[in-house]
Amino acid sequence: MPRTIDEILAAARNRLERVTPERAHAEFLDGALLVDIRPAAQRAAEGEVPGALIIERNVLEWRLDPASDARLPQATGHDLRVIVFCSQGYTSSLAAASLHDLGLTRATDIDGGFEAWCAAGLPATGLPSPAAR
Repeated sequence: MPRTIDEILAAARNRLERVTPERAHAEFLDGALLVDIRPAAQRAAEGEVPGALIIERNVLEWRLDPASDARLPQATGHDLRVIVFCSQGYTSSLAAASLHDLGLTRATDIDGGFEAWCAAGLPATGLPSPAAR
């Protein structure tokens, strides 16, 4: 039986221990891999998190799978703590669940995404001026 995207998203989130922006920031400072999966145009329009690893969504699994020939040097093993974020925390939930399927079971995402990160006053660069928002 086909499922709706809302059902798929709920199932993905049931597999994750999603984190607040503040917790994500603390874990990032403690060595977790913070991964921005937004496309370049979105990052340019919205801003970025300094130090976050940029891996666009369409190549995420290949770059973080420790067994992939296309993996990044940061993909050191299945026990890697990966915190994914997108703009609002929808696509990142699906992405984190996909990383679980690869055995990266410590992967999660930021509840509320980059928007929540900024609302929490956490470090970000290239933000649009308040008048442009």
